[in-house]
Amino acid sequence: MDNTFIQRKPTAMIVGSMIIPKYSDPKTIYIPKDIQFDMLSEHDVNLTYMQVWRAKEKTLQFLRGHPADSYNKLPSYLYIIEKTYPGPVVVVDGTFLKSAYRGIMLTTSTMDAAGIILPLAYVVVDSENDASWKWFFEQFKLAYGERANMCVVSDRNESILKATSIVYPGMSHYSCMWHIWTNIRAKFKKGHLKLSELYFATARSYTLDEFNEKMSKIEEIDPRVKAYLYDIGYYRWSRVHAMVNRAWNMTSNIAESLNAVTKYARELPIVELLEYMRTLLERWTKEKLLKAKGTFTYLGYKFNKELDDNRTLSHKLRVRASTDYIHTVIDGVRRYIVCLENKKCSCGQFQLDELPCPHALAALRQRDESFEEYCSPYYTRANLLRTYEIPVNLLSDESKWNVPQHITEEVVNLPKGEKRQPGRPQKERYKTYDEINSKKYKVSCGNCGGEGHNKRSYKNAPKMK
Repeated sequence: MDNTFIQRKPTAMIVGSMIIPKYSDPKTIYIPKDIQFDMLSEHDVNLTYMQVWRAKEKTLQFLRGHPADSYNKLPSYLYIIEKTYPGPVVVVDGTFLKSAYRGIMLTTSTMDAAGIILPLAYVVVDSENDASWKWFFEQFKLAYGERANMCVVSDRNESILKATSIVYPGMSHYSCMWHIWTNIRAKFKKGHLKLSELYFATARSYTLDEFNEKMSKIEEIDPRVKAYLYDIGYYRWSRVHAMVNRAWNMTSNIAESLNAVTKYARELPIVELLEYMRTLLERWTKEKLLKAKGTFTYLGYKFNKELDDNRTLSHKLRVRASTDYIHTVIDGVRRYIVCLENKKCSCGQFQLDELPCPHALAALRQRDESFEEYCSPYYTRANLLRTYEIPVNLLSDESKWNVPQHITEEVVNLPKGEKRQPGRPQKERYKTYDEINSKKYKVSCGNCGGEGHNKRSYKNAPKMK
């Protein structure tokens, strides 16, 4: 703005260098209009829209490089796998990349002893097909291995079913009960409100009697739904029919939550995406390790809370001992048989949750015995500490990388598929009717607490004199 140097003008490179901190985090939304406003208010420089747009492009190119350049730095496949000590239930899923060149990121995750998402592995591939999933599970098996009572939960993708049957023959493969429900809603248009509640209660049933009772009600509403669920296989979506205990993982929600966390990062070029994932796991590992060290209960947070809830319910129960380990527990008019030696209860919750149910806790209290011996070792604080004692591999500066010659000489071609079509890409996934309705905001009254009206429209409010 100095008249002496009137010929000097703010170029895209100069403006771009000034706004670099704004784009260090891919979640930050900083549009050209924001650049215009900040440059005018902070530096008294008035820029056109095209000038700030070029500045933004220069900044992104400096920070993330050109999308095409990323592929020349990489081998054909990329993967990072975390060796951990979690439970044997593995949730797998695939999600679309949103950069200039399309692709798919495949992920596997599980739940740690605190009930929090624990990413196990991720990989970038060209598409979600049989070959990609087979290669991914082969690499996953090398790092994670094959564990006792291990099972996979997915969204019924055919390629996942084929790949796991080849790489992990004989391993149980279960389906996400939510994805099955969306299929039911799309195929059958009868009695959705009644079916929804019944279906999820049926899937979560702890005993065969409870399952059959609810399944008969589903048949009364729409016999086609029962036939459809039978064709899928009860063992794939029902907790009580599962051949291997899937514990608390009835859905693939932990994979969907991981996809939501990486929503903005999936717009980055491939190198930046993988570095974002590495630093994300590095930060999560540190935070979770600190929380684990600050946990002073025998179980992790989620399972300790569940145990406390069961303990509260157990105080109203009456216990009658038959032997040292077999007890009859009376809950109102119902009777339950608890066998502490086999860690079983006739309610089914003790053996399937692998956590003492209210009836088992009532029997333990009468015996004056602690609950620790009757909990799954996967839920303990000790297991939580072992999970996060292995650090994420650190990555030095690129200038210090020792890359083998055969890697540097390898030329990786750009993806063969078409580039992303022009236009603003979709940010959110398409939601089902149930999801849209379940999140509708309900107005409540501050005076009476009722729904459907507020304090202003409250009919029984005293009139002002």
